[in-house]
Amino acid sequence: MTQDIAKIDAVMMAAPVIPVLIIEDPEMALPLGRALVAGGLPALEVTLRTERALDVIRAMTGIEGAMVGAGTVLDETMLKAAVQAGASFLVSPGASPKLCEAAETSPAPLLPGVATAGEAMTMMERGYRRLKFFPAEPAGGAEYLKALASPLPQVKFCPTGGISLDKAPKYLSLPNVLCVGGSWVAPSDAIAARDWAKVETLAREASQLQR
Repeated sequence: MTQDIAKIDAVMMAAPVIPVLIIEDPEMALPLGRALVAGGLPALEVTLRTERALDVIRAMTGIEGAMVGAGTVLDETMLKAAVQAGASFLVSPGASPKLCEAAETSPAPLLPGVATAGEAMTMMERGYRRLKFFPAEPAGGAEYLKALASPLPQVKFCPTGGISLDKAPKYLSLPNVLCVGGSWVAPSDAIAARDWAKVETLAREASQLQR
């Protein structure tokens, strides 16, 4: 089984920005997710970097209109746990053979990370046409990604890593970019302060970016 393009495109085309979320407290999940969805960002990537990330995913799956995925998926164990928690898509910082094998039988599509043309070609050989470009800014930024558009026209990317509201438009203007991933729409200070109005405002601003 190759990558389910239709499923992953539904996520990547839902909005210009996919929020990348690092959440410690599951109690924040519902109000945070609702604020992001209300602001126009329905695809939510909950990174598996905290002890209770799976609980956050479970909570967010109850939000109307949300598409909840798991990020920082590193191996088969994490993949299966994320799917069991309700994740409808999976994102990884890179791609290993074992992770790709596990993804082949997963109901949730995988958006694997690559940082070079060679890595993108390797994933193309496995049937992938939608990839995460990570870490976007350190790996060469929009100029590097632009250079891949001509030799690798079959591949579309979601660049993530170091992208801000100011940098996002340059990426979104590229022909091989469908969306970007970013954490700026859910800043830690706003989450700590439970300032959901600020989160919704940031999400609405991001949702209106042109692509």
